[in-house]
Amino acid sequence: MGSRKRDPPAACHRPALSGTSPAPDRRYTAEVPRDLTTPPERPAVPAWLTAGYAQAVAVVAAATGLSWLMFPFVDPANLIMTYLLGVVVIATRYGRGASVLASASSVAAFDFFFVPPHLTFVVADTQYVMTFAVMLVVGLVISGLTLRIRRQAEAARQREQRTAALYAMSRELAGTGAVEDLVGIAVRHIADVFGAEIAVLLPDAEGRLAASPLEGGGFAVDENDLELGRWVIEHRRPAGLGTATSASARALYLPLLGHRGALGVVSVRPRQRDALRTPEPLRQLETFVNQTALALERARLADEAQEARVRAETERLRSALLTSVSHDLRTPLAAITGAATTMLDSGAPLDQRVQRELLESIRDEAERLNRLVQNLLQMTRLESGALQLHRDWHPLEEVVGAALGRLARSLGDRRVTVSLPPDLPLVAIDDVLIEQVLLNLLDNAVKHTPPDSAIRIIATATDRKVTVEIADHGPGLRAGEEDRVFEKFYQAGPRTRQGAGLGLAICRGIIEAHGGRIWAHNLPEGGVAFLFTLPLTAAPPVSVPADA
Repeated sequence: MGSRKRDPPAACHRPALSGTSPAPDRRYTAEVPRDLTTPPERPAVPAWLTAGYAQAVAVVAAATGLSWLMFPFVDPANLIMTYLLGVVVIATRYGRGASVLASASSVAAFDFFFVPPHLTFVVADTQYVMTFAVMLVVGLVISGLTLRIRRQAEAARQREQRTAALYAMSRELAGTGAVEDLVGIAVRHIADVFGAEIAVLLPDAEGRLAASPLEGGGFAVDENDLELGRWVIEHRRPAGLGTATSASARALYLPLLGHRGALGVVSVRPRQRDALRTPEPLRQLETFVNQTALALERARLADEAQEARVRAETERLRSALLTSVSHDLRTPLAAITGAATTMLDSGAPLDQRVQRELLESIRDEAERLNRLVQNLLQMTRLESGALQLHRDWHPLEEVVGAALGRLARSLGDRRVTVSLPPDLPLVAIDDVLIEQVLLNLLDNAVKHTPPDSAIRIIATATDRKVTVEIADHGPGLRAGEEDRVFEKFYQAGPRTRQGAGLGLAICRGIIEAHGGRIWAHNLPEGGVAFLFTLPLTAAPPVSVPADA
């Protein structure tokens, strides 16, 4: 059987392809705005064109032109591949309708141009009927598979984007502790990913549901939203758009579920009502909401843990205060009561020297009680923030002299060395409070050193600050106690326990209120030195003589 020679069509019958397939009108190539809620400024593009039908016709025309160029050299059966390639292109970029049109148009174009008799739809050889059928079926199958792959790729891309957004949101939530910040982060990410307006409903201090204030991405909440939110919290199930409960609502209400119950409600109002109809975005939205619930629960547990620590610390401080104060109050009260009782119950008149000693004991113990009460009041003011500084320019030597005068009886015969340079500048201080600091530091040195040991007071100045040092020759501090001695109720280890342990804590509060710092360190020759600084913020006022 010899090969059948294919006769090319006569030149006079060769169709002019440029005339049979007009180029697409460029007026319709503009992209449709993505925001469908914004009204277009010019007439809308026809739906048949945006669906890809015109592009399908253009691709079939291009495939026909390419096949016509190859027609003298290639068997007609091979030209079918050109059309199938065009069907794949249309199916990849446009919908099912455009791909079906491309498949049918390809069969018609192949029949019209390349099946004898040419330029007609009449088929001389019946075997081409089977070719047309196979060509149409293959085109439809290819378009279907391509569309399926396209949908899967699009779904995978969306899942990837939402997974990345979920990871970013989780990372931000992990680094935030405040409830308001957590809500803002969750709202921003959910609104961006799902293209929706968000409202978060959380119970207030009285347990009533209220909308959390949002900077952006939210919508106004009315009583219907609150009612649906209460139902969601009570039943712990979603309600609203797309659910069996209030399906006509404009928003979807999802509970923020924690281990101990519902923490609140997230209300999602999509810009397109059918955006959350399919299961995939719903599952992803629930994942975002669950992550938000976990973050809120973590924040609330952290707040509860902090409150528990504060309560425990408060209870510990209260117990320490009661124990310390009760001990330090009983000692001077017992001395005062004993001296007064001795004077009252003695049958014979007491010797004048004995009476004087008893009265001095009553006075000293009363002053000790007064200092203890002052320390307690001062610490209360410091912790409540009620301490107010009354600054004025004072010479430091006057404040030091006043403190030494008040402690003259406690110092007794101790040798106190004071070294203040004559050019020491004036300092802007509250002299009463700084005197209290000196009193506490000197009293601390008296309590914890032998009666015959010396105490020295040294002051130095730079252009920015004045540094004051009070040093003794006692047993010193153990390693690590240099900072702890300024804590409330702390008693240094090797020292005899006297006082409530508030004096140094008060000193630190007063010095820090002045903008300075206080610290302690052991001396090489033995003993401990307490130093504090007072900043020189500005030059003191200069008094001008009246006759100047």
